[in-house]
Amino acid sequence: MNVQENISLKPYNTFGIDAKARFFIEISSIANLKKALQSEIHPDLFIISGGSNMLITKDIDALVLHMNIKGKEILKEDDEHVYLKVMGGEEWHDTVLWCLEQDYGGLENLSLIPGRIGTAPIQNIGAYGIELKDTFVSCETMAINDQSIKVFTKEDCQFGYRESYFKNEGKNKYIITSVILKLTKKNHELNTSYGAIESQLAAWEINNPTIQDISKAVVAIRESKLPDPKVLGNSGSFFKNPILSKKEFDIFINEHPEAKYYKISDGTYKVPAGWLIEQCGFKGKRFADAGVHKNQALVLVNYGNATGQEIIGLAHKIIDAVFEAYGIRISPEVNIIK
Repeated sequence: MNVQENISLKPYNTFGIDAKARFFIEISSIANLKKALQSEIHPDLFIISGGSNMLITKDIDALVLHMNIKGKEILKEDDEHVYLKVMGGEEWHDTVLWCLEQDYGGLENLSLIPGRIGTAPIQNIGAYGIELKDTFVSCETMAINDQSIKVFTKEDCQFGYRESYFKNEGKNKYIITSVILKLTKKNHELNTSYGAIESQLAAWEINNPTIQDISKAVVAIRESKLPDPKVLGNSGSFFKNPILSKKEFDIFINEHPEAKYYKISDGTYKVPAGWLIEQCGFKGKRFADAGVHKNQALVLVNYGNATGQEIIGLAHKIIDAVFEAYGIRISPEVNIIK
């Protein structure tokens, strides 16, 4: 077990925040993870994977474990479906591309989402009308306190909009080591109605899209809006889209009839946080090295040397401005490490 000290976490978080880890261990196997959790190197523990959904605001005075366990396995399959087990250290988008090569359907709308498999259930990642829970079967975890193995079903995970058991009651209790997904082998259920997928396919003159076509459309749309973290530090969508009750929505839309929105059900409506932020004048604005991306107001960016405190300071400015203008309090989707 190779323990490193005072390691910069800049390469391990997509915001590119240069915070230091007091102790650092690369985790490449279940046995390695168990041994690290049983160690007494430091009383505090911090888990990092792809580092794509976090904003680090200070040095981490703890034992940092970088989850890097790799591997894929087909557990079972029939004519219609395949059950795929993927280890937590696999990159999400690489896994999507692999599935598309096998013509396995279900993940195509989730193309180009940054991060790794092991953190996907924590956030219940989603995009373009699809969420992880739509293909999720279960995940295997290791309990931090006693290193016991526990399997969580879809119901156990208590998935919600960018929510799960692991963000609430289960926070800091378990490490997700693998995920099982149920994917289609034929008769794929295509979802092209959300966002700009249909218009992108129409521009390519594709009338009968495959799952591969949908993935390519999603990648094209995301690349047109979202900066590459390797070029410009960011964590994708920084804020959740607020969900309003019918009563709240009726008041809001009466005051702002020009607003964009999506009807989720008879009782709930989603208002794009990016639209709210853009209307408040933040799109493309830069404050020293912290800024709002020029193509997508949902994305906060690090132009090089921004600190986590500067990014969160900008986020609070945006939250306050949106609330003052619209009476809606948006909240971060990103996990803030304070």
